[in-house]
Amino acid sequence: MIDLRSDTVTKPTESMRKAAYEAEVGDDVYGEDPTVNKLEEKAAELLGKEEALLVTSGTQGNQIAVLTHCNPGNEVIIEANAHLFVYEGASMSALAGVQPYTIQGDRGAMNPSDVAAAIRAEDIHFPETGLICLENTHNKAGGAILPFENMEAIAEIASQNNIPIHLDGARLFNASVATGIPISQYAACTDTVQFCLSKGLGAPVGSIIAGTKEFIQHARKWRKRLGGGLRQAGIIAAPGLVALEEGVERLVEDHQNAQLLADGLAAVNGLMIENIVETNIILVNVEGAGYTANAFLEALKSEGILAVAFGPHTLRMVTNYGVSNEDVQHVLSCVQSLLRS
Repeated sequence: MIDLRSDTVTKPTESMRKAAYEAEVGDDVYGEDPTVNKLEEKAAELLGKEEALLVTSGTQGNQIAVLTHCNPGNEVIIEANAHLFVYEGASMSALAGVQPYTIQGDRGAMNPSDVAAAIRAEDIHFPETGLICLENTHNKAGGAILPFENMEAIAEIASQNNIPIHLDGARLFNASVATGIPISQYAACTDTVQFCLSKGLGAPVGSIIAGTKEFIQHARKWRKRLGGGLRQAGIIAAPGLVALEEGVERLVEDHQNAQLLADGLAAVNGLMIENIVETNIILVNVEGAGYTANAFLEALKSEGILAVAFGPHTLRMVTNYGVSNEDVQHVLSCVQSLLRS
């Protein structure tokens, strides 16, 4: 199978498996796992933050950030198609007791003037604005990179109003590799940041959240409350360290393969690429070929190719280190043959 469903489907590399097997471990709840400590220190340094915390997933990291920043009854300003709003099971409402204030963005980027207008005035009828959330790269916008100038402008508005910003940077390294902007520069626009070790970087499990020492102290307690206080977690942290050492520069290959795939699909009669392909995600509209997304996915599956539906006539393909240049050529050949028949 050529699996283009997500960059989460990759298997750990041999070096990751070896690192997990050989990892020096201890009880992380007591802060005694040296491998976890090393990973957290390295992540904090990369992000330019005081401290970092290993969490089980990006969703857990994002929700810990909301829980730590906000009080029940607060409002969170967020882009209308953000992962935190669309794909995390209403966790911010269910767990933190906050409500989202959604703003329709342009390829995932909220207009700073819309953000400023959404901040609540002091009024007994209104909730307090407790947090602003950004996402970079933006999943629903097809892996779109949030413009740095946009982040800077929103950061200035947040600072003027004394409102913290959290960055869902699940694929932040993709943005950094594509633009050449260090992740620390992106992170400097925000108070806290989350990135996934288990997406494009290829680790089998885990995400990182980072911020001030005080923030991480409170976040650690929320992690424990959510059942994320792990014990000998070095066997998870060790592949994460390998991912940071070996997986970042390799993302260029994913981006090149995504562009190759997008260009090839765009040349097929009846198919349309809906997004500007900047990183590793392609959104393909198949309506012009007479298919629904689900029907096209079934046809692809019969050819040993997996993708996911992203709308009635749209499917998403995500390149990853398990997909080679030769695999991309095979997918294009299969699609051309399928539509000819």
